[in-house]
Amino acid sequence: MDIGGLQKVSLIDYPGEICAVIFTRGCDFRCGYCYNAELVLPERYAELIPEQEVLDFLQARRGKLDAVTITGGEPAWQADLPEFIHKVKNLGFLVKLDTNGFNPEMLKKIIDRKLVDYIAMDVKAPLEKYRDVINIDIDTRKIAASIALVMDSGVPYEFRTTVVKSQLGEKDILAIGKLIKGARRYVLQKFLPGKVLDASFLGRTTYEEEYLRRVCVALQETVSECSVR
Repeated sequence: MDIGGLQKVSLIDYPGEICAVIFTRGCDFRCGYCYNAELVLPERYAELIPEQEVLDFLQARRGKLDAVTITGGEPAWQADLPEFIHKVKNLGFLVKLDTNGFNPEMLKKIIDRKLVDYIAMDVKAPLEKYRDVINIDIDTRKIAASIALVMDSGVPYEFRTTVVKSQLGEKDILAIGKLIKGARRYVLQKFLPGKVLDASFLGRTTYEEEYLRRVCVALQETVSECSVR
């Protein structure tokens, strides 16, 4: 596993659990608002942390941490992701996977092997606008396939969208709601300019919370629960 970062404790990255966060290195998307450029751009890659060092840390934290969140970058980039998750599960931890949904084959493998206890999938935009947000060419059928896999998995899950005003309007967000129709949980994440992949995003904004909460109310026609984070 190419591990580029380790957060030793988090109270917010796994719903209801105290967790560690493992950041994998490498991603297929180039979202301008991404705050983990050192995990995405090869010229800015963070130094790798040896896998065994991370596993040794988790071994020492048994009984003090409940769970592990694996995020990125994009974890599904890692060919040995299932084997690594298996090692973490053998230590007795719950595992949450964050993914952008670009690799439904890997996602299916992980779900079929019952390796994860929670899935958070980022849905970047309506399918017709995906390329504009992620800045690469993509077969959006892969995104649709991953959405279906997550919803049919039997695993607790959420879908998430980072909302930048210059990229997504209310119609776009409602279109995402139709794309994930019937989903248990959908989270609108407010874009916070700071450390970003594309410097032009430093001057961009999100919507006021009141506006996003109003959109959440409208989304309740298509999803069971919607919240703003």
